[in-house]
Order: sequence, then structure tokens, then C-alpha cells
Amino acid sequence: MAVTLDDKLVVAISSRALFNFEEENRVFEHERDDRAYVDLQRQRLDVPAAPGVAFSLVRKLLAFNTSEHQRVEVVLLSRNDPVSGMRVFRSCNAHGLPTIQRGVFTQGRDPFRYLRPLGAHLFLSANEADVREALHLGYPAARVITESVQAGDANPQEVRIAFDGDAVLFSDEAERVYQAEGLAAFQQHETDKAALPLPDGPFKPLLAALHRLQSAGEAGGTTGMRIRTALVTARSAPAHERAIRTLMDWNIDVDEAMFLGGLPKGEFLREFEPDFFFDDQTGHVTSAARHVPAGHVSSGISNPLRPADG
Repeated sequence: MAVTLDDKLVVAISSRALFNFEEENRVFEHERDDRAYVDLQRQRLDVPAAPGVAFSLVRKLLAFNTSEHQRVEVVLLSRNDPVSGMRVFRSCNAHGLPTIQRGVFTQGRDPFRYLRPLGAHLFLSANEADVREALHLGYPAARVITESVQAGDANPQEVRIAFDGDAVLFSDEAERVYQAEGLAAFQQHETDKAALPLPDGPFKPLLAALHRLQSAGEAGGTTGMRIRTALVTARSAPAHERAIRTLMDWNIDVDEAMFLGGLPKGEFLREFEPDFFFDDQTGHVTSAARHVPAGHVSSGISNPLRPADG
């Protein structure tokens, strides 16, 4: 019987998102020499890398797996060379992640094209260009803010994930109205369309996959793990109603919803204590990263294509 990932939640992640390779990366950026980077990684083959920003998220998702049911697959997808990849796998074993057994290391070439055969539900990388390309191809993807505060350990049995709404879970339709015509027009637009679900955003497939994982775990799992999700949005009443109705139309629940009306999100996220937060606006991501692991979703009108992006 052929091996398949079709029935799993698949997370593709770069080396720098999973582990702290910032010192090694500084050598690469300073020297502009692949050889110096590879040599340093070779010298440190037996030195486990410290956990990175997305480590807690990955570790908790893998905890949904049992010997009978492998529901989550994490695959290393990295611009690293194969020698550096060997250190990454050794670091996985050293930190209790031996179930990470698959990896693609492209030695500087674009890795995002391998998302298709993986059927990835999420791609996490520290490389902005790779994230943009992944989003363009239709995969939920975020640039990990490597200077983010790491997740705490107060909720070991819960995977906590927080999402922005517009341009992340939902399309940027309403955000375009806001930026073009202002708050009053935005509120009126959303009130008029309150009963009409918002179009899907780039992270709707991930939210749906998490919902399936939670349902499967409740139906037949013995791990004790659960998923807790939060919608954290700058919307406020009356624009909140369309967001809630959209989730109802998808038949997907979130555990918490914060309609902050433009308040900084960071302190609210600090209280929610997510293992990861996704937002399309750099200001919100910067605010969040001071308190929690955060990633930037380069989608929607707030992230126009740069000339190099075509």
C-alpha cells in the first residue's frame, strides 16, 4: 500500500522557524558565503540547536499522534544544504521530536514548489519571498518573526492558535473598503452585507484542517490534547456580525473572539497565550511579537506586490 499524507494535517516548516539558527544566519548574511555557513553547521553537528519561535506549535501538534493514529505530519522544508539538514534532524531527536522524519533541503533554491506534493496545510518560514510565493500558490503561509517571544508552558494540553480576520481567515474585501473610503464606509458596508458570508481568506484551509483534527481527536484519541482557537480582529460592532456569520456558514467554531476596534493586539494576545498568532499587518505583528510567537501573512491590500514579486 502506497504511503500517503492525505489523511493528515501537514505542516511544512523551515529550519529557522523550528530552531534558533540566528547566529548561523548572521554568519551567512555577513560573509555572503554559503561555504562559511555550511562549515559552521558542520562544526556544530553534535550541538543541538535551541528551540525556535514555532517549536512549541510543532511539538504540541505532534502530540496528537499516537501509535494507532498518525494525524499530524511535520516536514522540514528548507533552503539549507543537506549537511545543515543533518544537524536539524539531530536537533529534532535531541528535543524529543523523533517523529519528524521527512525533509527537503534545497541548498539555496526555492523550496516552496514542494508544497504541492506535500499537500501542506501550513508553511512557516523566515524567508519573506518564499512565504509570498507560497501564498500566491494558494497555501496558508506566514513569515515567522524570529525575534518573537517564545510561547509559554502554561497550557501543555492545548494547542492555542490566534488568527486575524480580514486578509487572513477572510478575504480582504472589507479591508479594501476601509482603506479606500474610511471607517464609516467600512461599517456601513459590513452592516449592509452582514448576512452575506465573507469570501475565504488564505488561512481558511488551515482553520478547517484544525477543526478536523480536533474532531478526530475527540472521536478516537487518547492523547488528551485539544485545540483552542481565537479570532483577534480590529473589527468592532456592528462589523463583528459578518465575521461571526461567516464562521457559522463554514460550520467552524472558534473558542474566543476579540473585537478590539483598533486597540493594540499584543496585550490581549499575551493573556490568550497562543502558541502562534497570524496577522497580515506588520504593525499588529510587531505588537504581538513582543508578547507571543507571531507570523506575518503577506496577503491582501496591506501587502502590495513589490516590483521583484512580479
